[in-house]
Amino acid sequence: MEPIDTQEQQAVMTIALLAAFADGRNEDQERAELRRVGEALGSSLNMAALVQDVLLKRTSLATAVEAVKSPELRRLAYELAVGVCDADGLRNESETRFLADLGQRLGLDQPTIVGAAVDADELATMPLPAAGPEAGPVVAAVPAAAAELDKAILQASILNGALELLPQSIATMAIIPLQMKLVYKIGRAHGYEADKTQIKDLLATLGVGLTGQYLEQVGRKLLGGLFGKVAGGLAGSLASGATGAMFSFATTYAIGQVARRYYAGGRVMSAELIQRTFSEMLAQGKTLQAEYLPQIQQRARTLDVAKIVQTVRSN
Repeated sequence: MEPIDTQEQQAVMTIALLAAFADGRNEDQERAELRRVGEALGSSLNMAALVQDVLLKRTSLATAVEAVKSPELRRLAYELAVGVCDADGLRNESETRFLADLGQRLGLDQPTIVGAAVDADELATMPLPAAGPEAGPVVAAVPAAAAELDKAILQASILNGALELLPQSIATMAIIPLQMKLVYKIGRAHGYEADKTQIKDLLATLGVGLTGQYLEQVGRKLLGGLFGKVAGGLAGSLASGATGAMFSFATTYAIGQVARRYYAGGRVMSAELIQRTFSEMLAQGKTLQAEYLPQIQQRARTLDVAKIVQTVRSN
């Protein structure tokens, strides 16, 4: 696929934003999250303006689709829209109708449409590891256990940073399920069996909206030119994707560290303390990213894209 120009970047991002509102809810929290993403990505993609155009209905799906020219980019736009709809769980009826309309407007055939959804659906519905008997909270975590959790958090952060460097859309979709599994494992290590709803609520308290995080990952990859890399061009993409890796590495690191403190403390942290701790851990994660970037890049080189779903299942 040829590198994506600015107009096509904006069109693909507009399609992704329209997909974010396809659930029909259009809640204030979601609107605020999209504005946050726009501010985070800055002016390079003119993301803030794109968000406003979508919120105020100054653009349309037809206009965005018209600007997406090549068959490869049209498939990518559809894959990313599926990822947006599945970011916070399997899509609902409104999102399914949106994707059907999008696929038709993009001129995609049925096998392409179905194929794009298979892996995304599996990631969205992948269960958390089998829970054991209901356990009570652990009174105190021994130092060895804390060290093991720190190691697990770091490994998960490196893996998600590596996924951020890969140009395939399925790699982007895998990051959130891995973060949720990390939180689940940390909770379980402290005697708590959390379900997906509880984990989503904790992430929302942190200020990490699932849909917003996915859109930010997409925006960073578009800006870094990763989606335009041809097969075999991974080595060149690693340098340009360094900023994206910092986002996923640091975010995963902060989520894991806050979860460790939250569960170790008996789940009594206030929302204000959770958010403040997340901000502190995010800053620490951004600092650590430079140190671990070589490991992130090496991990990216060894990941088998065809086995991304299997990778998520086994971690």
